[in-house]
This record gives sequence, structure tokens and C-alpha cells, in this order.
Amino acid sequence: MNGRQHVGLQKVSALAGTLRSSVGPVKNYKFILDEASGESVLVCSCFRIIENLEPRCAVGQLVHETVRAHHKGYRTGSGCLLFIAGAWSRAALACLQRGISVKHIIAAMSEGIDICRNVCTKSSVSLKDLAGMGKRTAAPPRLGLQRSEKPITGASRESAKVHEKCLNARGQRKVRLSRHFCETDDDVSQLPDVAVIAESLSHGCESAMKLAAEAAQMLLKTNKRRTGDPSFDVSKVTTCALPGLPEECACVVDGCVVLLSDERAAVAHVLKHQPLKVALVTGDLSQTYRHLGFKGLPAARVRERLDSSACSEADEWMEKVLKLLLDLEVKLILTTGLASQKVIQHCCQNNVLVVEQVSSSVLGIIAGSTGAVPVGYATQLTEPCVGSGVTLEIWRDLSGCERTPLTAVNISTGGTGGPVTAVITSHIRGKLQVLEDQFWACAHRLHHALKDGALLPGAGATEALCVRQLQKQAECRGVEDKGKTGSAAELYRGVVLQLMAEGLIEYAAAVMVNAGRFSAAEARNFVSENLRDFHSDEIDAGKCLQVVLESGREDGVFSAVKPDEAPTVKIYDNLSVKQEAWTRALDLVFLVLQTDAEIITGTGPETESNLMHL
Repeated sequence: MNGRQHVGLQKVSALAGTLRSSVGPVKNYKFILDEASGESVLVCSCFRIIENLEPRCAVGQLVHETVRAHHKGYRTGSGCLLFIAGAWSRAALACLQRGISVKHIIAAMSEGIDICRNVCTKSSVSLKDLAGMGKRTAAPPRLGLQRSEKPITGASRESAKVHEKCLNARGQRKVRLSRHFCETDDDVSQLPDVAVIAESLSHGCESAMKLAAEAAQMLLKTNKRRTGDPSFDVSKVTTCALPGLPEECACVVDGCVVLLSDERAAVAHVLKHQPLKVALVTGDLSQTYRHLGFKGLPAARVRERLDSSACSEADEWMEKVLKLLLDLEVKLILTTGLASQKVIQHCCQNNVLVVEQVSSSVLGIIAGSTGAVPVGYATQLTEPCVGSGVTLEIWRDLSGCERTPLTAVNISTGGTGGPVTAVITSHIRGKLQVLEDQFWACAHRLHHALKDGALLPGAGATEALCVRQLQKQAECRGVEDKGKTGSAAELYRGVVLQLMAEGLIEYAAAVMVNAGRFSAAEARNFVSENLRDFHSDEIDAGKCLQVVLESGREDGVFSAVKPDEAPTVKIYDNLSVKQEAWTRALDLVFLVLQTDAEIITGTGPETESNLMHL
């Protein structure tokens, strides 16, 4: 037996290899084609690629569920997770080929992840320190691993110091910071400097991060005044994708912006600018809807009259619901699910507006602002459940932009503490999902940064620090074990740690390659050379390697520089997101490794002795 029989690890490595371009700031758009239907979807992120691929094996399903679980909690870092899982899968395979047992691989890799987590803790930069660095910054912001501007000379240098102008490779352009970044009242002065945090976390998505920062600043001001807590609650943010408008029209709006078809838009025009009573339903608005876990009547129970059809039941239900709404004077229904077309038609005829697929968090915010009580079924509505104080505004008429007539309306509760909407726009309908994903990734980076209170050096810097510590520990193990006979675990630990370090070097090199500045060989050599120059015994984030772009030529040739030559504004990563991505990646490797081992050797008291010979 040998490492080649560990098919699961090979599959994880192969799947991760197909998504190498998903790490770093420059992500290529990809089309995924369904051969059966001929339909295609435009994707950009690792999560969307995995989501649209159909797993054909147990390992693929496991990878899918791992990435999905991470995305659900963090909305960013999936590419890092899968890349590291692939790199450490190859490390585990290399260990098996050297005769290291599964037990010793797991023990040493567990020690390795503890070393990496310790490095993250020690090298993290507090938001207060980052804000201080931001205030001392005289140069215009450099966002992520993007192409930098040409050198600024003459009068332009002075204007650049106040963030008014900067030059790019083609000429002059305006840089206008949001009004929310410049206010100086007492409340705002106590808030974190979202502008500084945002520019260091944009990771190549400047437009999306600008929207996320504006949404954060709007909610931070409100939250600070109400509770004194300077945190960014992303659950109070919703998105609305508007096709047919240029991407420059994207903005953040106070309230909940939704799209309505022609029929419902006519009702919205009737109801606009009026104080409305609202009903909230947590489910589908239809006669056949049943809540999760609902247990139907016993199958043995048979109707005595077989002539009462499902249609008549639906009609009776519809009449009951409509009478309830009219008696309670409800003019607006928000539901987290879908509404049947028949319900929508009857409601429109009576000037009652139905809005579907409202997020649960937004429903909760509106409930708190209006006094409404969400119900599972429309038939449960009573007077105490109905809220008041909601208004509708016709925000944008898009009937001339798209083939399907659409109208955007803004649902507002009129007071503070309501939801905010990031309006995502594009002429290309298929690109809206990508732009929306980028916004959510940026919003969650800001959320986790404020929640953690600290950031990690980015652009491969943290990985470089971890590599150095892993290599130092591997070297120490080699010195301790040289000339003496130790346990098998001690003898192999240094090898495993070194192979884990190799995986992190691969990641740092891949980020550089995907930024379009190096070939794979050049990137790896560059990282290795800089690591050899890094001999400090202390973990000093300020002296670590951070890859940035210096002023390049118009032909696109750029050079990487060392930290002492780098601009003041640097690139950062989220502390909790990176730690969780690495931990999930290693958990995935362990699960596949152990499953492969059990398939190859079976289970029993002699299993471990068999695994020693892999």
C-alpha cells in the first residue's frame, strides 16, 4: 500500500487545484454551462463555483458542505479555505509516502495549526493602531492588490495629500469620498474609522467596499446613538439588484428597496406617501403552505364528501384572508416566502400590496419599528398583530430600462434603526449576482473586523510569518532528534510541519500569480528569497513581507517591494475568518485522511499498526 491509494486526498487536491484563481484580488469571471439544459451562469467566487458544480462523489459532497458551511457563517474566505485544504491534502499524501502513520500526521498537523493560530494572535493589528496609521497617511489610498497609479508630481502631489485627486496610468480622475466619511460630530468622532478599515480590506473590490462602508457608517451612527455599541450589524442590511442601469448608479438607501412588477407597481402608486398598516408573514402566502415540521392528518382519515375540490378550499381560504385584511385595514403584507399568483391578484384588486421574499432579519427590524407581530399563516392575523407607521416611496421607475416593466419602491418605517439597502446595478443582468456577492463579502469583512477589533497583515504576510514559525519548529525538532532515538511522533513531527509550511508558501505565491505580476516559478522564488532574509526570532508584523505594486510601466510590468519601501496604507485580512478557514480546511483533510485509511486498512485493534506501513 502507498499514498496513491488515498483517493480522497487526491480528489480534494484536484478540486482545489481547479479553483486556484479564486484567491487573491484579481478574480476572473467564469461561465458554468449546464450540458443538459444548455443554460449557463456567470460566477466569480469560489463559493459560487462550488455551488453550481454537481458533486459526483462523496468527497465532492464533503467539500461542497464544508465550503457552504463556512460561507453561511462568514460570506468570505472560501477560496482560502479550499486552497489550503488542497495544499495540506498534498502534504498529508507526502507524509504517507514517507511512511508516516495517520496518527502521527494528525498529531503533528494539529500542532501546526496551533502554531499558526498563535502567530495570528501575536501578529494581529488592533483597529485603534490601524486608525492611527490611517490618520498619518499623506498618500492617496491604495486598495488591495490593484495596479497602482503613476508617480504623482508637481501640483498634483499637494492635492493628493488631501484625497482630492490622484493619477492613474491613463490620466486624471476624481476621488470623492462619501459624505459619511467626513462628518465630525460627537457621535461620529467616537466611531471606528471605517474609511481606513475599508480601504485595507477591499481586496480588489473598491466599488463594492465603498457601498459596504457607506452602509456600515449609516448603521454605526444609529447604533452608537441608541445603544452605545460601535458594531456593524449586517443583518440590518439588504440588497436590491436593479438591471438596466450602469454600475455607477449603485448606492446605499435608508429603507428597504424592493422591485415590483407592473400590476403591483400600480398599487404602490396608489399607496405612496400614506401611513400604512402592515402585516408580516413568516412563510409562503398560499393555502397549501405548512410550516417546517408540520405533521399532516392520518392517511386513514377520508372525507365523507368527495365533491369538495381543492379549488373550492383555496377559494374559501382566499376569501377568509381577504376579509381579514380588509377588516384590519392592512394595506401592506411582507412575507419571507412566496405568494400565489391568485393571492397577489385579489390583493391588488383591493389595493393591498404584497411583497415577497423579504429576509427574516428585515422582517424583524420592521416588526420592532412598527409594533407588528409576525405570524406563520395569514389566517392567524388579529388586530394586535398589525403594525403601523410604514410608508412607501416610488424610488425608481425602470419601465424604460428593461423588457419586463419594473418599479423600485422604498419601504420605510420613518424612524431610526430601520434597515438600509445596497442597490446593486449593472447593464449586464448576469453580472448582478457577482456584484451582489462582492458587496456581501466586503460587508462581512467590515463586520468581522469591527467584531474582532483587530486585523491580520494581508497579501501573504501572515502566511509568511506562519511559514517562518513552522520552519523554526521543524528545525528545532531536527536538532533535538539528531543523534538520539526518539519516539516516532517526535521523529516525524519536523517533516510534517515543514510540509505544512510548503502549503502556505504555495498560497502566498498563488496570490502573487493571480495578481498578474509573476509566473508561478517567479512567485515561489520571490517568496522563498524573502523568507530566507527574515531571521527575526520575534513575530513582528511590521517587518514581514507584504506584496504591493510599485509604480509600473504602461506595459503592465510591475515589481514587488519590501515593507520598508511600501506605501503607508497596507492590505489586511480578517483575523477570525482566516483562523476559521484554516481550521475547517484541516478538519476536512483529517476527515478524508481517516476515511481513506479505514477504507484501505479496515477497522480493528490492529489498524494502527497497519497504517504505519502506508
